[in-house]
Amino acid sequence: MRDELVSHPASRRQFLRLATVAGGLLLAGCAPTATPGGSSPAGPSVAGGTPQPPPRPPTRLSIATGGTGGVYYPYGGGIAKILTENVRNVTATAEVTNASIDNLKFVVDGNADIAFSQADALFDAVNGLGEFQGQKAPVQALAHLYLNYAQLVTLADRGITRVADLRGRPVSVGAPGSGTELIAVRVLEAAGLNPRTDIQRQQLAVAPSVDAIKDGKIDAFMWVGGLPTAAVLDLANTPGRQIRILALEELLPAFQQKYGQSYVGATIPAATYPGLPGDVRTIGTANILVVHQKMDETLAYEITKTLFEKQQELIAIHSEAKNLSLQNAVTGSPAPFHPGAIRFYREKGVWRG
Repeated sequence: MRDELVSHPASRRQFLRLATVAGGLLLAGCAPTATPGGSSPAGPSVAGGTPQPPPRPPTRLSIATGGTGGVYYPYGGGIAKILTENVRNVTATAEVTNASIDNLKFVVDGNADIAFSQADALFDAVNGLGEFQGQKAPVQALAHLYLNYAQLVTLADRGITRVADLRGRPVSVGAPGSGTELIAVRVLEAAGLNPRTDIQRQQLAVAPSVDAIKDGKIDAFMWVGGLPTAAVLDLANTPGRQIRILALEELLPAFQQKYGQSYVGATIPAATYPGLPGDVRTIGTANILVVHQKMDETLAYEITKTLFEKQQELIAIHSEAKNLSLQNAVTGSPAPFHPGAIRFYREKGVWRG
């Protein structure tokens, strides 16, 4: 669920922006973003030909990602780069956020144009559940990007081998408004723990969680993200520290019974992080690239097309981009797909709708 940013309610509305300039990535200050959409109506006919749309006016796209220690942020920076370089009259920027739940709210409110979201948070959004109680979010999917893995991380010397061992311990459940926090709460409840009273609850993003566990301020933290996650890798590579990631597979039936098929079984290979004694069976959920349903169809088409045409550039930025595929992209989304994305997938012969 989210790649996260430690926040206080006011700070959730502030972003660090990753601006794409001349093929390079440059941090820039926060600025107002375009509203979802960004193209104009069809223009005059070319003499003797069919009506031609006018060139798209300069369009600025904001991509809501996650925290700097996770996968959404670098992946989103890569998407910003390829869109700026390959979609005419588009400048895209990636923003640091608390991730999934907040990202969806930003798109709904017009404060972001594109967002990363976990499928479970997206399910709640389009059905008016949880944080979206009573308000169904008008968002649609462009692509299923890759799988997020629930990573309940501790250190071998903390004596924690199962979720129940967290009782009474200081534990970070993820940044407020993140997908990580959503899953962390559900994991604790499925294991019979009250997430508010049975642990010493901290709400930290993944990078501050790693700092806190190194300093002995917490004994464990939840992180939900791709593989490998930079902050967790940093912890695993710290001399004198051996990480342990708890198996959560036994909780999957309870998850699916209560929350549906947004959750699947997933395996973290032992080679992902130094020090893992073996593969870890856990819970996974899809990551979906989301836009407002009012986004211009041609723009949504061009964004989706560029993702696939420039996939190798994305892989060079983060290895999770290798999991983008035409077959998987059209699966796993609890939100309907945007007509612009459907147009692209039909051209490629993978749309079955």
